[in-house]
Amino acid sequence: MSGENHRRRLRALLKRAGVRGQGDLALVERAFVHESYAKEHRCASNERMEFLGDSVLGWIVADWLYARFGEEPEGMLTLRKAALVNDGRLAATARRLGFAEAIALGTGMRNSGGADNTSILADAFEAFVAALWLGYGADAARAFVVGEHVERIDHDAGALLDDKTRLQHYAQEHLAGTPVYRERSRGTAQAPAFVSTVTVNGTTLGTGRGPSKKAAQQAAAQAALLAIHAKE
Repeated sequence: MSGENHRRRLRALLKRAGVRGQGDLALVERAFVHESYAKEHRCASNERMEFLGDSVLGWIVADWLYARFGEEPEGMLTLRKAALVNDGRLAATARRLGFAEAIALGTGMRNSGGADNTSILADAFEAFVAALWLGYGADAARAFVVGEHVERIDHDAGALLDDKTRLQHYAQEHLAGTPVYRERSRGTAQAPAFVSTVTVNGTTLGTGRGPSKKAAQQAAAQAALLAIHAKE
């Protein structure tokens, strides 16, 4: 993991985050140490920093959304936040910034393609946010998260999440349950049609129709979300 090339990558990331006078790189180096490497070399991994970075990231995103979408209800803000901090989106930003080349992995994990693993990249992103917070302050962490992640994502509500995913996040956050879909066929082999009903904890939230089970489920989720937002 050590070496001037590695440190050069880390300094480039800090520069991209707007950090000047970078000083000791120990915290940033730890942010990129996966547990597989830590076990092989008997050193600290980035797990504790990931824990902190997850909370810091959530706070920064929530603060930005609260200011940016001042008229939206709490439920929609929750959905937006979930879309911005999910592993897939964090990993996409990490890939763009070259995190894969900076992560220190154990031999087996590296040989199995771990550097492009979505979960590993997302964890490294959160750990890097923690390193910025601890080493360079809240302003540095916020500038990085907003400038390199939040503001580079399409914030059109339809682009953030599909309706099934949005409903799932909402149900888990506010209803302590998971959506369950049940379909009925209403078409023919030549013209298939399905009706889907979605429930959470036994309560029906929406019904939708479509030419496939998947389309019907999306329509049911959309109906459920519309009904939820109408009550807020």
